[in-house]
Parts: sequence; structure tokens; C-alpha cells
Amino acid sequence: MKRLIAFALLLCLLAGAALAADKKEPIRPQWPVPEYVTWLLETAGNEVGYKEGAHGYSKYGDYWGDGYAQWCAEFLCWCVDQVDKTHGTQLLKNTYPLYSGQNTGMRWFIKEGRWIARNGNLTDWGYQWFKGEDHFISAGEYVPQPGDWVFFTWTADENTSHVAMVEYSVLNKDGSITIHCIEGNNPDRVARVTYLTSDKKILGYGTVHDVADWTMRFGNTGKKVTELQEKLVYLGWLSADNITGHFGVNTQDAITRFQHANGLKELGIANIETQALINRMYAEKRAADPDAWSVAEEDDDFFD
Repeated sequence: MKRLIAFALLLCLLAGAALAADKKEPIRPQWPVPEYVTWLLETAGNEVGYKEGAHGYSKYGDYWGDGYAQWCAEFLCWCVDQVDKTHGTQLLKNTYPLYSGQNTGMRWFIKEGRWIARNGNLTDWGYQWFKGEDHFISAGEYVPQPGDWVFFTWTADENTSHVAMVEYSVLNKDGSITIHCIEGNNPDRVARVTYLTSDKKILGYGTVHDVADWTMRFGNTGKKVTELQEKLVYLGWLSADNITGHFGVNTQDAITRFQHANGLKELGIANIETQALINRMYAEKRAADPDAWSVAEEDDDFFD
């Protein structure tokens, strides 16, 4: 009997050790996690288990103005709004979108310059790369960070069909990465769910931090374009009245002339090589510019 008890205890210990060994620790975030993300995840986590009522009614849809609407986006916006109200932040429309319609959230993040396509190729723009790096982002390479929003498609036309918020990511034994998310409308409640970064239903990520740059061309609009135009103005390739956030004829001409003058292919497209050289020249000029240094000192004092 004693041997049986000892054997049973041994089995329990081995089982416990196996479970401990199998436990996956979250991947350490690559960028600092803002305090507001902690508040937001806590708010969303407290809603896990909420179930919609009769005929699909949800308080999140009601918050938006239609209690019987599909409510994955409404749930996330509601959580952000709760953080704003509780902590006095102004995240809605600034850090996160306020939206309900299809593709609106994705387009908002693209315009804000905080979007990473799962395959590293942004439709209507071009290939993406991490800031300061010289290679394009490959499919599934980006490790989603806490507070990022994950956008999915269930359709062949790749319109956004669903959205979730990242809690954390884990590295699996086979080298794959699993994203742990909180999402609404799954299918009738708020739930914790997991996805692999290789999941082709993922369109991309609305990111907390601006961590990637991407190709820009005629017709593009957004903060990335504005930043490019500001650098071209500072370097003398564009006039200040052309800082519009829209990549039009004047910006295209400035890029083409810059490429010609610096021995690059004259594409009129701000590709990775062109942007790398613009960034280097911009940084060098600012480093030697006493006016730029005085502004930096004032900025430092502001944040002290």
C-alpha cells in the first residue's frame, strides 16, 4: 500500500512538472507598454463572459447607437471609452479609432501610420519594413504587442470582418507564435481567444507604436506622407506649401529629382532605398543645424 501511495505521489509530481514545462511564458514586449494599455486590457478582461441578450442585443452595440448590431468593433471602442472616462485620457480618435463600419478601423490605422500587414505588403502602397532596417517584413514576422488590434477577413475580397485586441503573444516549441486576444461577438459573448500569426485570415495589425515604414506613391494619403514631405522640405526638395499629407504631383516630382541627383532609380516612388537616404541626409543636416538643437533642448525641458 505504501508503495502504491508513493507511486501515486510520484505520478502527481511528474504530471505537475510536465504541466510546468509545457507552460508558455508570454514573449516580452519589444516596445514599452503604455499605462493606458494596461488599463485597457484590464477593462476588456473584466468584460470576459458577457453574453448578448435576446435577438443579439448587446450594451456595446447600444453604446454605438444600435443595440442589435454586430459588436466586435463596438466592444473595443466601448473599452477605450471606459478608460477615457475613468482615467481622463483621450484615446478615442487619437490612439484608437471610433468606428463601426467595415474597413473603417483598418483605414484609420493606415492613415495614422500605425499599421502592419500580416504579409508585409500594404495594398495600394507597397512593401513594409521595420524602422531602421533594410529588409522587408515577411509574412507573420511581426510579433503583436499588448494593446494592438488584430483585423481579420472571412471573405475573398479581403474586407475586414472582425477585430480583436492583443493581450500578449507566446512562442511555441515549433517556432510559431500564438496571439492571445480578447474579442467581442464571439459568437455571442466576450471571450479570450488565440490565433497563430500565420493565420491567413489575419489582414494585419493596428499597432500601439509606430514601428514600421512603407513604400509611398502617387495618391497615398496620411501621416507617413506628411512626415516624408516635411523631410523633403527641410532638405530643400519641396516647398513648405506642399506639406498636405497627400502624395500628389509635386511630391512625386520632388522624389524623382531627389532620386536622379543621388544616383537612384528615377521611379517617383518613395521606396525603401529612397527613404533610407532621405532619413540619413535629414538626420545629418539636423545634427549640424543649431536651430534644430535648440528646439530639441526645449522639447527635453517640456518632458522633464
